[in-house]
Amino acid sequence: MKKYYYTIGEVCNLLDLKAHVLRYWEKEFPQVHPKKKFGRNRRYNPDDIEILKKIKYMLYNQRYTIEGVRKKLKEIDKEKEQTELDFTVDKKEAKKKIIKELTEIKEILKEQ
Repeated sequence: MKKYYYTIGEVCNLLDLKAHVLRYWEKEFPQVHPKKKFGRNRRYNPDDIEILKKIKYMLYNQRYTIEGVRKKLKEIDKEKEQTELDFTVDKKEAKKKIIKELTEIKEILKEQ
């Protein structure tokens, strides 16, 4: 069963990292923001874990610097925002097209 939240210990085991590394990354990367229960215990959601996996991969495998990872994550965020914006625009255009077609059908039915 997939969990909604994971403790820092569970995430450490999952990613094979130390807790102090995760806490440091929270300070360095604004994309990582676990919820804190009663201001103390961190609760990571699956999105946080995916971002942490990307960070680990870029730092350890691709040999990016902290600053390099920060820039790369900003680029990814911008691409994601642009994709969402494009989807919204496409959705609006599709709506306009449907409304136009329905209006045309309505006019044809009135004539009959």
